[in-house]
Amino acid sequence: MTIHVFGIPNCDTVKKARTWLDGQGLEYRFHDYKKEGADPARLRSWMEAKGWEVLLNRRGTTFRQLPEGQKAGLDAEKAVAIMLEHNSTIKRPVVEYPGGLLVGFDAREWGAALS
Repeated sequence: MTIHVFGIPNCDTVKKARTWLDGQGLEYRFHDYKKEGADPARLRSWMEAKGWEVLLNRRGTTFRQLPEGQKAGLDAEKAVAIMLEHNSTIKRPVVEYPGGLLVGFDAREWGAALS
């Protein structure tokens, strides 16, 4: 099974997720947004699968510090523009695996999907 994990290495949730994957003995490829950026086509495909509302991390510091005008009237196009410009606003981690996509870390959900 090929698992691709997308995130930022110093994010606590990403650290927990990677520790969980290692503990399960699952191999994965890690994509670091800070070094490798976010792919617009991939981001759009995730939005089609899960919705921009799930992918846009509105609780994080980066999003909260954006100017109000940039946050007003959010829709899919504004959300993708924000996520591409500020990749820290993409909820983490995002995991692609054969047959599915996970957003955020939940050990039970991951166990069911990746076992």
